[in-house]
Amino acid sequence: MRDFFKTKFFLVLVVLTVLVTAVPTAFSALGWKQNVRSAVNILLTPLQKGFNLITDALDGYAAYFTRFDEIVEENVRLKQQIADLSDRLYNAEEAAVLNEWLAGFLEMKREHTDFVFADAAITGREAVNYMTVCTVDRGSAHGIEVGMTVVTPEGVLGYVSEVGLTWAKVRTLIEASSAIGAYVERTGELGLVEGDFTLAAEGVCRITYLAASSEVRVGDRVLTSGYGSVYPRNLVIGTVAEVIPDEYSRTVTAVIRPAATLTGLDRVMILTAYETYNE
Repeated sequence: MRDFFKTKFFLVLVVLTVLVTAVPTAFSALGWKQNVRSAVNILLTPLQKGFNLITDALDGYAAYFTRFDEIVEENVRLKQQIADLSDRLYNAEEAAVLNEWLAGFLEMKREHTDFVFADAAITGREAVNYMTVCTVDRGSAHGIEVGMTVVTPEGVLGYVSEVGLTWAKVRTLIEASSAIGAYVERTGELGLVEGDFTLAAEGVCRITYLAASSEVRVGDRVLTSGYGSVYPRNLVIGTVAEVIPDEYSRTVTAVIRPAATLTGLDRVMILTAYETYNE
């Protein structure tokens, strides 16, 4: 505090105080009161203007910071509204995709009114030694059992090969262990659709035991026959991609490109109940 009294600022302040008090008093004693008043006004006017400018500036700053706080709060509200709208849009898009997916089963449900579906999401995929397997998020806790048929809107994908409490493994038609009773839709010829290690690498399977006189053609649809009670009747398996006659066995083998594959697939339906086909 003692150092303050030694500063130039303090000395200037003392001089100004003396001038403001002593000088007007002296001039007033000499009869120059009016002149002193005018001089003081002249001196004080710039100071008053400066003071007013400082006051206005401080008021402006105060208003600015008050408005700034309001803008910050409004920005937070807007961000929350945008987040809420984004969530709604995402949910709406998800609902639209799900509805479109479910709509794909309407035709299947119209044709097979006895079908009972359980939807399942694919949570994992395996491809080892051409064995194409996926894992879904439904298991014994949801009534899923080994042997149940798994379908997509396009047709049959495969069957449940293993079941846990909340998960299940699904083997596709192109697996070597897969076999389905089938028939050619156009001709009615019966055969057996089998997976094959070599063909699995190309994503296809085959239908065997067709007679040498078979009229099967490329492009023919192949459907499940329903025999054996493993798969329901009239589910689409795929289309014939190639016809291969075998002169030695006097049979015809046709390569089939499955209608349902794991490519781009993220959910499936599991048939938990259906009426057994009886001819």
